[in-house]
Amino acid sequence: WPYCRKRCSYCNFNTYVVPAVDEAALRACLVREAQTLLRLSQVHSVTSVFFGGGTPSLASPGTVAAVLEAVAGTAHLPAGAEVTLEANPSSTSTSRLAGFRAAGVNRLSIGVQSLDDAELRLLGREHTAAEARKAVEAARGLFPGRTSIDLLFGLPRQSRDAWAQQLEAALRLCDDHISLYQLTLERGTALAAQVLRGALPAPSQELLADMYQTARTVLVAAGFRHYEVSNFARKGALSTHNLSYWRADQYIGVGPGAHGRFVLRGEGGWSREARVQTLEPVAWMREVQSQGHSTRSRVVLSLLEQLEELLTLGLRTDEGVTHERWGHFSPQLSLQATFGEPGEARALQQEGWLVLDSSGLRCTWAGLAVLDSLLPDLLWQLQRA
Repeated sequence: WPYCRKRCSYCNFNTYVVPAVDEAALRACLVREAQTLLRLSQVHSVTSVFFGGGTPSLASPGTVAAVLEAVAGTAHLPAGAEVTLEANPSSTSTSRLAGFRAAGVNRLSIGVQSLDDAELRLLGREHTAAEARKAVEAARGLFPGRTSIDLLFGLPRQSRDAWAQQLEAALRLCDDHISLYQLTLERGTALAAQVLRGALPAPSQELLADMYQTARTVLVAAGFRHYEVSNFARKGALSTHNLSYWRADQYIGVGPGAHGRFVLRGEGGWSREARVQTLEPVAWMREVQSQGHSTRSRVVLSLLEQLEELLTLGLRTDEGVTHERWGHFSPQLSLQATFGEPGEARALQQEGWLVLDSSGLRCTWAGLAVLDSLLPDLLWQLQRA
């Protein structure tokens, strides 16, 4: 769902603010593209569906229901499959959320971003902290144990103490899943422009690292498993859908700007492709109406590219890259043969950043916090192998 009511000051996603949305046309195109791409993939069973955006909670429950019916009619959608909807607090009345639940949604991801009104104004959010709390409480009533919240840290002028207080407030509010994202100042955004011209200070790298470690410590002490760089869950409430990305499973992207990674078995293909759909919604709809889908780019991924993705995504999780998953992509060259020999990976193990054992390759607690600095050496070793 590519539309928002307003653009936040930090956002560079493929989102659009328009006077009116032709939802009937958009719905028909989402349904048609989902059906077309599922047929091209010849996928027999879908494990999860994720409605992202934009602001999908601005869609009507009828649109969500239509897409889910199309998926279930083209491939098997098990009764217990995870169906997540991203929602903004400003479009989550209890009656609206009940409509989404009736449509088939069983998990909610709420973009709280902050529980401080001054920070929310800085971020250009259209809701207050009180509205965010009310939305989360309403969602937890309808989706108990399956309501996730997003929070941002590393905002201009945000202190370590303010962040620690916010974490405590989030723990009083949250359900069993929290996603924490360090604010990235993206080129072309209003917030980046303010920092660039000196109107706002950028936080130091030391402060950002301190905030991240504070969050990890606080959440783990509260019973959360730090199962991915930015994601924490307790009581087994991990995101099935996002785990499929990190485990390099196949996924189909539907809608303007959506990405996918799958094998086109319906066209006799056997290679995994990276696909990106047309970005602009009106052009996307026009192409879907004329040809059934609107794939703007298709790239066949080489074995090396697939292994690079598996490594960079898999190491984001606490389970890392298992021998079994690596062997699925690379039966000839094992994980042990690639990273167990003298080289960069062994050095990183000796320094306490990585572990390679009978389970597979994964980061240590310390390594997970600095993963981006470890990857270049590992990718270089992979390329040589």
